[in-house]
Amino acid sequence: MSLISRVLIAALVWLAAGSALAQTAARSAPGPQRTERIEAELVPMSAWAAPGSTAVVAIRQQIEPGWHTYWRNPGDSGGATTLTWSSPDGVRAGDIVWPVPERQRLAGLMNYGYSGVIYLPVPVEIPATARAGTTLPLTVRALFLVCSAEMCVPDELTLTLDLSVREGAPPPDPRHGAAIASVLEQAPRPAGIEARIALDNGVLTLSAAGGPLAGRDPGPSYFFPFEGGVIDHPAVQSGVWGPQGLTLRLLPGGSTAADGLTGPVAGVLTTAHGAFEIHAEPGAALIGTAGSGDLAVAVDGGAPPAAAGPTGWSTFLQAMLFAILGGLILNLMPCVFPILAMKAASLASSAHDVRRARRDGLAFLAGVLTTFLLLAGLLLALRAAGEAVGWGFQLQSPPVTAGLALLMLAVGLNLSGVFHVGAGLQGVGSGPLARLPGGQGAFLTGALAVVVAAPCTAPFMAFALGAALVMPWPMALLVFLGLGLGLALPFVVVSLTPGLLARLPRPGPWMERFKNLLAFPMYATALWLTWVFSRQTGAEALALLFAAGLSLALGAWLIGAGQAERKVGRRGVLALTAGVAALLLAGAALVVTARLPAPAAGPPAATRSSGPTSAPWSTVAVDTALAEGRPVLVNFTADWCVTCKINERTSLTSAGVAAAMERTNAVYLVGDWTLRDDAVTAELQRHGRSGVPLYLLYAPGSAEPRILPQLLTEGVIIDALQDVNPRRSLP
Repeated sequence: MSLISRVLIAALVWLAAGSALAQTAARSAPGPQRTERIEAELVPMSAWAAPGSTAVVAIRQQIEPGWHTYWRNPGDSGGATTLTWSSPDGVRAGDIVWPVPERQRLAGLMNYGYSGVIYLPVPVEIPATARAGTTLPLTVRALFLVCSAEMCVPDELTLTLDLSVREGAPPPDPRHGAAIASVLEQAPRPAGIEARIALDNGVLTLSAAGGPLAGRDPGPSYFFPFEGGVIDHPAVQSGVWGPQGLTLRLLPGGSTAADGLTGPVAGVLTTAHGAFEIHAEPGAALIGTAGSGDLAVAVDGGAPPAAAGPTGWSTFLQAMLFAILGGLILNLMPCVFPILAMKAASLASSAHDVRRARRDGLAFLAGVLTTFLLLAGLLLALRAAGEAVGWGFQLQSPPVTAGLALLMLAVGLNLSGVFHVGAGLQGVGSGPLARLPGGQGAFLTGALAVVVAAPCTAPFMAFALGAALVMPWPMALLVFLGLGLGLALPFVVVSLTPGLLARLPRPGPWMERFKNLLAFPMYATALWLTWVFSRQTGAEALALLFAAGLSLALGAWLIGAGQAERKVGRRGVLALTAGVAALLLAGAALVVTARLPAPAAGPPAATRSSGPTSAPWSTVAVDTALAEGRPVLVNFTADWCVTCKINERTSLTSAGVAAAMERTNAVYLVGDWTLRDDAVTAELQRHGRSGVPLYLLYAPGSAEPRILPQLLTEGVIIDALQDVNPRRSLP
């Protein structure tokens, strides 16, 4: 059967199903509904709706790999998702706020649609007569045309949501609020862009000027018309740009080629700086939309510019080199200091046993590489599934942060001699995990090193990780292994070099005191992780974490007491049993903590310390400041990123930087990645990064921002601001 025949049959099935299924809709239970191809759910953006307000709900689609649904203009085949609402009197659902679609090429066709996880937001008007304390039952019959390369299936699902009505401004929904808000923020909307379109000699010329297009290279650009038949969808869109905007050259579609331009053309124009709705009137090309250079061609699939080109061997080898160098430098980053302490103790204990030192070195390397491989595989799998995550993603999860805080506390207690793992008091002074039999301790120490090092991004790592995330997965995994090799290399080299080991002091009583001293970096790490957890959650969750820590400490002390009794010939059953019970209680408190809902997040406010005033980052805030002729300094940070906090404390919030920003009339924006934020993740990826910190300095009239070093000084920032606006930099 030909491709065209399959398309026609799919269209007939789609129409027939829409007619038949419309008669059989019934209200289903709230929650996800699914078929073999798609899971869908009606979810809210806010925890409740206020009387007389406009709430936002969304159709969340989770589409199976190999399948896709469609945008409002499906392209050359397919059909848009349609919604039929059944709601109480006075409740009115608006139109879908369509996210920018992917470009899906199939043989000679081009379709516009979605894959993976996608939210379709819908505004819902709540009547002023709605009573607080009640719920509004919303029901929508969603008809999806779900297609693969071989077939299309119409799937109808009836989705329901009981929307609470309460007085006051609602907080975001803890599960879906941030994701829906991110979709709304990035959704195409009018932006003061003037557009013209003309048909001449069989070519459509679309010019757009003004607004966010003025004064910078638009980058890869593409036009999605709202109506089919206007353009030839599979044809490459090329063009030029100028000081005021851009001009795209398009091939006309079937209706345009047959009848010519019969009126205005509306659609979405995507650029490297965002997506915008435009309304192009028939007319000649606008002035200032050519003359500065050719436009980069947008690639199919909607991939970011960094992923447009194929990955060559030269890029791979450069990424490998930078990964190894970044891993080496990672040993000097503050977040790895506690693990350096454990490695130092391990080296000291085995310095004069060459065979054991070699075994521990190789086991440590294996632990580092295995854990890097697992983290990288999980990261790549999540991104392939449509999740917007980056390096250090695990610490964006409060339960993971809480679990690591308790683990660091346990490590510190073990180093302090409260309890012992393995051979008891005379084990080895190499830290708790390293005292397990054989090389298991060294292996687990390497694994812990990677977990603790994950929040850090060292110099050279940024390019390596950014390149890895757009490479084929075998190459990407090799780059991550190169990073692990760099992290483990100093310890491995020393452990395999007898001459270096011989220079270390011989084991003795000093090792026990040294081991006790090394407990304090672990306590400091536990306190830091607890502070991060407090920033991610609320007071109730923090109190539960304190209770879990207290139970853990009590359990460790009781187990230590039982071990001491066994050492002198007693059974120590009571103490050991009570210790295990206390540890189970700590685990239960951790589980309850993990299940607590996220705290309500109020609107972010500008802050002021001794440094410059800050405001939350958004692409709109950047564009607004640049339109006013003001430089913009953007700080992408996270509370769990130690390097970020040091830069902020020593450089970004200094009085000198504040004075320089005031002289240059610069705007300071902060993109907080402490909790998952898909908009921040997308911006990091656009600049070839997969983690924080990232510092961008935008200059009015420049196409792209300047990327500042990851290790900042006050002088670096002040000099960069002076370069951006030298006329206003001097007092």
